[in-house]
Amino acid sequence: MAFFEPITACALTLACLTSPAHPAGSTLELHMAYTNGTTSTVSLTCQPSGGSHPHPEHACAELAAAGGDFGRLKPRTGTACTYLYQPVDVTAYGHWHSRPVVFTAEYGNPCMAAVATNGVFGF
Repeated sequence: MAFFEPITACALTLACLTSPAHPAGSTLELHMAYTNGTTSTVSLTCQPSGGSHPHPEHACAELAAAGGDFGRLKPRTGTACTYLYQPVDVTAYGHWHSRPVVFTAEYGNPCMAAVATNGVFGF
């Protein structure tokens, strides 16, 4: 019986190394924290699009175009924001196609966050 134990352990180890820890789709949590202490949080899943984000299809399409890199999101054009200073800290974390994602940034107000991320942080 001892002869089969190393084979079983090896088989389990290989299975753990080859199976993804997360499904092929993407699951993200998006947060906006305001200076007055309030926060907004939505979930976003892609492939298939869903979650509590108000526009998951659009947000997923924008992230797909950026390769899941929040820093590469293209700003929305043709939208003007006021210069009202109401800073928000945004955070995204989760997984994009099995790759861990952590993103943080600060914007002058919620409109600027939405414009800079082409609607991904538009909630």
